[in-house]
Amino acid sequence: MEKPTFYITTPIYYPSDKLHIGHAYCTVATDAIARYKRLQGYDVMFLTGTDEHGQKIEEKAKAAGVSPKEFVDRIVEGEKGVKDLWKLMNISNDRFIRTTDDYHVKSIQRIFRKMYDNGDIYKGKYSGMYCTPCESFWTESQLVDGKCPDCGREVKYAEEEAYFFRASKYAPRVRELLTGTDFLEPQSRVNEMVNNFIDCEGGLQDLCVSRTSFTWGVPVDFDPGHVVYVWLDALFNYVTALGYCNDEYDELDKYWPGVNIVGKEIVRFHAIYWPAFLMSVGLPLPKKVYGHGWLIFDGKKMGKSTGNVVDPYVLAERYGVDALRFFLLRTFPFGSDGSFSNELLISTINTDLANDLGNLLSRTTAMVGKYFGGTLPWEQEAGEEDADLLELLGGLRDRYETQMEKLQLQNGLAEVFRVIARANKYIDETTPWVLAKDETKKPRLARVLYNLLESLRICGTLLKPFMPASMDALAAQIGADEAAMSWEKANVWGVLPFEAAVVKGENLFPRINVEKELAALSALTAPKKDPIEPFKEDAVFDDFLKCDFRVCKVLKCENVKKSQKLLRFELDDGSGTTRQILSGIAAFYKPEELVGKTVAAIVNLPPRKMMGQDSNGMLISAVYKEKGEEKVRLLILDDAIPAGSVLC
Repeated sequence: MEKPTFYITTPIYYPSDKLHIGHAYCTVATDAIARYKRLQGYDVMFLTGTDEHGQKIEEKAKAAGVSPKEFVDRIVEGEKGVKDLWKLMNISNDRFIRTTDDYHVKSIQRIFRKMYDNGDIYKGKYSGMYCTPCESFWTESQLVDGKCPDCGREVKYAEEEAYFFRASKYAPRVRELLTGTDFLEPQSRVNEMVNNFIDCEGGLQDLCVSRTSFTWGVPVDFDPGHVVYVWLDALFNYVTALGYCNDEYDELDKYWPGVNIVGKEIVRFHAIYWPAFLMSVGLPLPKKVYGHGWLIFDGKKMGKSTGNVVDPYVLAERYGVDALRFFLLRTFPFGSDGSFSNELLISTINTDLANDLGNLLSRTTAMVGKYFGGTLPWEQEAGEEDADLLELLGGLRDRYETQMEKLQLQNGLAEVFRVIARANKYIDETTPWVLAKDETKKPRLARVLYNLLESLRICGTLLKPFMPASMDALAAQIGADEAAMSWEKANVWGVLPFEAAVVKGENLFPRINVEKELAALSALTAPKKDPIEPFKEDAVFDDFLKCDFRVCKVLKCENVKKSQKLLRFELDDGSGTTRQILSGIAAFYKPEELVGKTVAAIVNLPPRKMMGQDSNGMLISAVYKEKGEEKVRLLILDDAIPAGSVLC
């Protein structure tokens, strides 16, 4: 009998820097779903990969002094790169796609031509705000405090010739898809998409799908100078990886449509433009797009740009891959944001894995070894204490399946750990150590321990998608073979043979010393500071006294025409006349941010010509490096200090 098929994908990650625990969260969750479906007997195709084109990559590569391809190769294929991280996290993907793969590039060119030929792509001119890190275009009304609404970073004005996709044409169908089906989950994402992008003022805007201001992308083969916009290039990976518009694979009909698991920051592209693209080329829509939440660290979304990332290599090395996988999926409701902390990680490992599951396994196998030499006898006796545990155990698989089918992974785990907690309580109720003292109670003792072994077998089977290696070790300790740990046997009591060889092995989840570990993690994860500038040679004190440092108020600040670096300041220096100073800090401040500020300046330097204008003095700034990048911050003083005050 042919197996039913199931196709699931992660987003393809942008390799502008090393990936972090937030990326691992998404991929581990997708892996758990894929493993769950395989456990059920599905023929699963699990895809992940990397999205390697775009302006940000081109700029990063240039700064690193290498070609864009060399840059992404290092991050994807290099030591501790993307592929290494997924190997570390025991990710069971069946295929890995890179958007620089030749077959994908050719597919995108054919897809772009197809959409152009059917009238859904047309040439025009783009003008508006652009966020390079997100590779996203925004209208002025969509900005939040003048910044990108997704990442909160600065945007810049962009104007260039471009091709556009007629997204507006598909707005009614996309709206019906979102509001009339369960295509997008969680449901909380639906109103956000409809209200902000479809039912908003002006309706759904046509999408810019080519760029001419950089070259690192899939070339538009019929119009040199244009490259395909990164989002059209990236989204179609889900079908090019199955063979759409290429001869590399021939599995589109077998596996598509599938389930796309993505972070909530890219739901807009997956819930609106992705189905519109598919409508344009005549392909079936995905079964589901699921937008999970963010991992929050120190009150902010974890991200490379904010510098608050957590290294999964450090955590996996100290606590084990399975413990880390479990923590990510047990602790944070899939679909909502979750606050990450080292304290929470250690607490979860100690409570659920060491105290509950680990303790149950260790006590049970130890007692089978101590009281029966590792093999239970055939003669066993049931007792009234068994009923509650066996009833809870009997319905576990169905309750677990209900939650897993809704992608509520944390709730599926909660059902399993309800049974584990009940099994630990069952030990206290039946007191095996007391039964062992009476030879006539040995049959009863044997049944108690058998019930515990069966609890471990069924719970261990359902935990395999989350902690695959650890559950293999659990199976070996309780004497369960592969057939006993199957989906079909996960709702059947009495599968484990009485004569199964039980061996107490190593503790799967050792308890962690909280105070010691927190101190160690703090030392390991403390940010490395960039070196400071070398100190200068000693100066003569009398020379220092010649410099006239004064407090000034910023009356006016504006960009200097034809200069990308200079800002022109009009200052109140307390003398009764205004002072003009030019400063090369335009990359670090917007002029309007500085008007009204109280600053410090040297006011007795000779006038200096800059871009044809006199600069009468120098503002005092702090210059430092952050992650190798130079930063400049003006010395801002208390507004209560009057202009003209002497700094000494």
